[in-house]
Amino acid sequence: MSQTWDPDTYAKHARFVSDLGAPVVDLLQPQSGERILDLGCGDGALTERLQKAGSLVVAIDSSPEQVSAALKRGLDARIIDASALSFNQEFDAVFSNASLHWIQDAKAVIDGVWRALKPNGRFVAELGGAGNVESFREAFQCALATRDIDSNAADPWYFPTTKQYRALLAARGFSVRSMKLFPRPTPLPGDITHWLELFAQPFLKAVNAADRPTLIQEVRGQLKSKLQGSDGIWLVDYVRLRFVATRTE
Repeated sequence: MSQTWDPDTYAKHARFVSDLGAPVVDLLQPQSGERILDLGCGDGALTERLQKAGSLVVAIDSSPEQVSAALKRGLDARIIDASALSFNQEFDAVFSNASLHWIQDAKAVIDGVWRALKPNGRFVAELGGAGNVESFREAFQCALATRDIDSNAADPWYFPTTKQYRALLAARGFSVRSMKLFPRPTPLPGDITHWLELFAQPFLKAVNAADRPTLIQEVRGQLKSKLQGSDGIWLVDYVRLRFVATRTE
């Protein structure tokens, strides 16, 4: 199922994604003059931080709408599928925040990143890890099952364990310098329906358009007791996997 991104909606309801990616930029420690590939740049909010550090950044994303928004920031942004990278030893570092879990073929991504990096180049990223938004998966599984729909067929996400991702990196020739999986409960700026409409499109598109508002309300009802506090704020059960790896020869 397809996932589309509207930059204005994203900026209004999901700016927390790039805001919470700031520690990953700090972990990268971008240097003046080095070439960096920003993999899954979105609207370029974090790419700007890399550029302001003096780095020469190429930003890629599969969403034409997000790339258009990044271009408006004056960035070198390109529509490229992260699982089909064609760069060859061009970058000192590859950076990615909240993008890799949208790509099922993790091996293809890692292969492309390895090829794109110069020897001893670093791969610094954060993605959803094992257990991420598990309550959403369970809610959709239940709601879609009543419609005789297998939620696994609609599930777009890849949330690996540290063991799984470390093995993939090592198999391709990366030396993992650090890796951790940690819970990061995240408050939303508005109602959970905005999150569902923005991030859960593949699940919603598993039913006909007329049924989607009902599906959203069913899932919202299941999540309410788990994720909404007495103050009315929704707290999403994010779990993040963050790592630093180096290309070895």
